[in-house]
Amino acid sequence: MEDSVAEAAALHSPRAGIAFPSEEVAGFRTRLLAWYAGHARDLPWRRMNDPYRIWISEIMLQQTRVAAVLDHYARFIARFPAVEDLAQASEAEVLTLWSGLGYYRRARMMHRAAQAVVADHGGRFPRTAAALKDLPGIGSYTAAAVASIAFGEAVAVVDGNVERVLSRVAALGQPARTQIERLAQQVLDPENASHFNQAMMELGATVCLPRGPLCLQCPVQRDCKTRGEHPVITRKPLVPRDAFYTLSEKDGRILLERRPDNASLMAGMWQLPELAEAPLGAKPLCKLKHSITVTNYTVRVYETCIPLKNEWTREWVTDAEAGERPLTGLARKVLRRLRPDLAQPRTGYSR
Repeated sequence: MEDSVAEAAALHSPRAGIAFPSEEVAGFRTRLLAWYAGHARDLPWRRMNDPYRIWISEIMLQQTRVAAVLDHYARFIARFPAVEDLAQASEAEVLTLWSGLGYYRRARMMHRAAQAVVADHGGRFPRTAAALKDLPGIGSYTAAAVASIAFGEAVAVVDGNVERVLSRVAALGQPARTQIERLAQQVLDPENASHFNQAMMELGATVCLPRGPLCLQCPVQRDCKTRGEHPVITRKPLVPRDAFYTLSEKDGRILLERRPDNASLMAGMWQLPELAEAPLGAKPLCKLKHSITVTNYTVRVYETCIPLKNEWTREWVTDAEAGERPLTGLARKVLRRLRPDLAQPRTGYSR
């Protein structure tokens, strides 16, 4: 109890530089946790305190919405149900199951981290955020999420959702990252860090939205100094660009090309061969939109054409082989439309 009073008082200290009334901290925690108990989404990684599954979900959710992750998560866990399975897999297998989530470096680093957990920790995840950060690809956010959710360590998680909630509640405008991290640690319920951190992220993801926050549904509305009136950074519009590809077929096989290992994006991934321009007078097999980082592509795919000349590896592959290659998200999206039998990798797994 004394520790909680001290934490609350710290919120009001000049050193903290944050105006958050100390007497409201306990009520804030209580209201938030009660709301989470009744409104938390039923997500598969929340059904058990398995650090491996929590870690996989946190890596997948980085810059990716929950709705886009659910199917990928299910296939990934079906193929790699334990950290040992992931560690023993080839990088190509991992990238194949990751295809469509983007930011492929996450998958490569996750694979290396799994190998480190098995080789250096006997297949057991470190139990503290400090130790977790020694694993490849695990930064402060992921380390805090796994340590608090799986092991109950009293360390605050700060992602974009948490930052938005605290900025609005405390009327911080556009605070420094260190301000948010300090405030998050101070309001954290040390006796229930797992649920509290998840509740903060859930509140930001489902109620305290970037635009059009649902303030009337907010469990901590009485604590909020801004009631949703908070500056939002305007994102720069995506740069439009056209892209052209060919779906070339021969003897029941399709032609794929492999991006080089030193490519700045999607290194080592397989894609349909790219065209320099649209074939004169040809009607595309399909047209779709696809965004990568800051670029919004209008993609057109044509029947067998002469692709761009480059030094990339090209192979004619069967339907089954194509489905098991680590395809780019765009290639899988196109094949899902034109050749649906190729679009999804198999999820069966055998040791």
